Amino acid sequence: MKTLSDLFSQFPLPIISGSPTQIEIRSITSDSRKVRQGDIFVALSGEYFDGHKYIPNAIEQGAVAIVGEQAITNLPVTYIKVENARQSLAHLAAAYYDYPARELTMLGVTGTDGKTTTSNFLYQILREAGLKVGMISTVNAIIGNQVLDTGFHVTTPDALDTQHYLAQMVDAGLTHVVLETTSHGWAQYRVDACEFDIGVVTNITHEHLDYHGSYEAYRAAKARLFTSLEDTMDKPQGNPRLAVLNKDDISYDYLSRIAPGPQACYSVDASASARAQNVNYLPDGIEFDIVTDTLHVAVKTNLVGSYNVSNILAAFSVAVFGLGIDAEVAARGIAALVGIPGRMESIDMGQDFTVIVDFAHTPFALKAAIESARDMTKGRVIALFGSAGLRDREKRRMMAEVSVKQADLTVLTAEDPRTESLREILSEMASGAIGKGGVEQESFWRIEDRGEAIHFALTLAQPGDMVLVCGKGHEQSMCFGEIEYPWDDLIATRAALGKFLGVDAPEMPYLPTQDK
Repeated sequence: MKTLSDLFSQFPLPIISGSPTQIEIRSITSDSRKVRQGDIFVALSGEYFDGHKYIPNAIEQGAVAIVGEQAITNLPVTYIKVENARQSLAHLAAAYYDYPARELTMLGVTGTDGKTTTSNFLYQILREAGLKVGMISTVNAIIGNQVLDTGFHVTTPDALDTQHYLAQMVDAGLTHVVLETTSHGWAQYRVDACEFDIGVVTNITHEHLDYHGSYEAYRAAKARLFTSLEDTMDKPQGNPRLAVLNKDDISYDYLSRIAPGPQACYSVDASASARAQNVNYLPDGIEFDIVTDTLHVAVKTNLVGSYNVSNILAAFSVAVFGLGIDAEVAARGIAALVGIPGRMESIDMGQDFTVIVDFAHTPFALKAAIESARDMTKGRVIALFGSAGLRDREKRRMMAEVSVKQADLTVLTAEDPRTESLREILSEMASGAIGKGGVEQESFWRIEDRGEAIHFALTLAQPGDMVLVCGKGHEQSMCFGEIEYPWDDLIATRAALGKFLGVDAPEMPYLPTQDK
């Protein structure tokens, strides 16, 4: 069992007051409700709560040490004051689990869109190369043969869970980890002690400005993946410290200036370390050539969508330039990825039009999904989506504008309204649609209940059309008020198709909008 002194022995941050003692520590938690005898309680300050208020509760439940940011005296247990409790939690969690990232080659993936797909391509390439690789992504954590759910709406798990996953990977004998990271994860220091060896970015577009305040702050949060490469400790297996950047993205100039050490870049159509040539879009995937200064390799993927050319280039660059994997091996890994839940996932129940479920929930991703739909069908494109409550409000207008311009028909509906008025969210989206020439009840509709909206979109479809159900993808819940209701767009779409076709199908999941 570790002592408090053990946990602080390699602590890289300033301790403002208090001295770690030799008291034994059972575990670490930032949730006062989970404190047990012998734990450290780390008091975090958040947007809606202040963990310092729960210090008395934590001590009453058995906490033997407290870490916080406020000046507090006369506690009956050791109190360590730090500058940043969230950042401290990440380093304490790493110490508690014996710094697992130092025994692993850590591959970090960030970006607004395409993180999960890029992570999965990279995971398959490493598997094809015979490496013992684990992955933590939006969809799940894969540790050997074990697959763990990583949560409803969380891409990057909290610091304690992340370090626990990494420790499990070390115990399982893994050597490499693909870790998908978000701007929230970096801004909240959840991955600060992950000691990344290679970082790759997909793109940085309009998203989460409600949280970060500006595009520049959002971009800076993601950039921490690259600046952190310099702080990674030397590892026995070596430290590539490579930054892989997207030369086609507006973030390129900024990231290329601030990323320390070696860099590689990729591009769909410009000069770069890795670039695409002879791109051919097929009904069942994409084939193209990847060209570098020294090699030329043909690749094919089962995934559809033009944006996947960029995702493949990103994963390929990490594997070949960063890890030295043979290009032909990388190509086989790319071909091995069959699909990803909720990413351009086709549902066929015998209808005479195409139905696809996708996670697109940003203006850029929605535009890319609709453009891909155009490549896949000669008929009309019918796009269905919503915009989340308590999130970036400007995105609501922008997504509606994109759809009215790019799709033939648009259905606006619920997507995690949370404590906001769903009616007002849809009104903001409708204003954006009208501003770009949309005509309500002719080119766009707003239907509050998502299940009803999906069914309505199906009734609009004619033979050869495509219905795109966007925004939820793989997610397994939808938030109304403060309640997460079980919801799966794949199940809901099958339920709506069953009703539309008059065939057996799953039951439509319940949402409170069904009661109105």
